[in-house]
Amino acid sequence: MSNVLLLRAANQDSPDRYENAFRSRGYHPISVPVLETVIVCREELARRLSIGPEKQDLSGVIITSQRAVEAWFEAAQALITADNNTPLKPESDWWSVPFYAVGEATSVALRDLCEKIPMYTPRDIRGGSETGTAERLAGFILKDLPSDGTSRKLFYLTGDKNRDTLPRILESAGVALDPLQVYATQGSSMFPHDLSLALEHEGSSWGWIVYFAPSVAEFVTPILRNHFALPVVNLSTEPEDCTQLSEYHRVKVAAIGPTTESFLQQTLKLSVAVTARNPKADDLADAVLQHDEAQ
Repeated sequence: MSNVLLLRAANQDSPDRYENAFRSRGYHPISVPVLETVIVCREELARRLSIGPEKQDLSGVIITSQRAVEAWFEAAQALITADNNTPLKPESDWWSVPFYAVGEATSVALRDLCEKIPMYTPRDIRGGSETGTAERLAGFILKDLPSDGTSRKLFYLTGDKNRDTLPRILESAGVALDPLQVYATQGSSMFPHDLSLALEHEGSSWGWIVYFAPSVAEFVTPILRNHFALPVVNLSTEPEDCTQLSEYHRVKVAAIGPTTESFLQQTLKLSVAVTARNPKADDLADAVLQHDEAQ
């Protein structure tokens, strides 16, 4: 049974479909997280919180993820600690406007926030299980906002990977958005450590490395080269600085789809053995198994 390194975080809430797909075909899959989310623009968000919604002509706030809730909490905490642990009262209270949440998990996180910092947090939380997608939330907001000529401007907390679905629907209907990016996704600072742990615990029987996105590939490949003899397009699989090939794990490379495959081959010059026919767990695992059976 060979190890398959999956360059992604496993699903913690239920059995991971990629791990299950490989395990059911006789492989030993190991998922190593490659991304992390960091809070950004904390000072600007704190400034906006201290002003309050009224002076900013805001009629509500859109919270699209639990990360945005974390950013709100950290900004509020900063305001408290900046004034000797005594909260600065905003010029108008945030509980006077509705907070629109994408999905039940975000809604629950907002309610938990109310118990931690009453001064800067919502009382009127709308949406939840019935607004689990951008399209549903947009429709919910359009029905919920007043149509009597009052302000239709919403404070919109975003990340760096937000799609344009929600703003496109709302702005086309005359709703103004005041966006502020409060979190960003980047390569995990723990990836080298987590990878070393996986190598230490799982031994030397490594067969495959599976890439899931070009951005991830660019970040992890230099780190992977410290441990693996990655196959290179039209060149020897031996790393340039490898004097003892036995110190490196020989592996084959798989890609989740053609975009990732193209990036690996054209930009990183890696030889890709298989690419999933469709970006699905079973198709990916089938492609790997078929390649191994044909060898």
